[in-house]
Amino acid sequence: MNILVVDDEKEIADLVEVYLKNEGYTILKCSTASDALNCVEQCPLDLAILDVMLPDLDGFSLCQKIRETHLFPIVMLTAKVEDTDKITGLTLGADDYITKPFNPLELVARVKTLLRRYLRYDASRPSEKEDFLEIRGLSISLDSHKCMLNGEEISLTPIEFNILWYLCERQGKVVPAEELFEAVWKEKYFDSNNTVMAHIARLREKLHEPPRKPKFIKTIWGGWLYH
Repeated sequence: MNILVVDDEKEIADLVEVYLKNEGYTILKCSTASDALNCVEQCPLDLAILDVMLPDLDGFSLCQKIRETHLFPIVMLTAKVEDTDKITGLTLGADDYITKPFNPLELVARVKTLLRRYLRYDASRPSEKEDFLEIRGLSISLDSHKCMLNGEEISLTPIEFNILWYLCERQGKVVPAEELFEAVWKEKYFDSNNTVMAHIARLREKLHEPPRKPKFIKTIWGGWLYH
């Protein structure tokens, strides 16, 4: 599996390469956003790790450009710890973030989790499980990982797709933030739900939801309702 590492600090890029190579991954390294974009277009990738601070273009903008045409998981590396920076990355299409300095073993664990989740969309589904839902102009297919809204295809990241599918399956029921996080991320939920909120905001934007009167996904008492 091919993983792109974009960081202008050679020591960090080399460190990440060593740990991921030990897990059997093929690593492609770039030190600039322009080189990274060329790599994205020329090489089949399964995941990208992007540093926020790059010499020619910030990692957030790079993430946004990649998301215009690609759905593989993206992890942001950031030296900043403010929630606003983390939310910015998630809103622009990143799947996860990790703050420098970081434990390489934690990064490896997160990469493995994201890749398992991403590859799951290509796996065959049990025949008894519903694999297609259609609700008020929205059609979503588990087999093809496609989402259509009033005939228009909506490009979703794996996490956005998983969130929407989980909410659609439970149409009319309030899904608490804790339940949604643990179902989608497969990790224990802690106090902050900024990660979930950022992805919900991005999902609403893609569904052309009015900010004050959302048509599909409502926020209700610490959870969300697809109605």
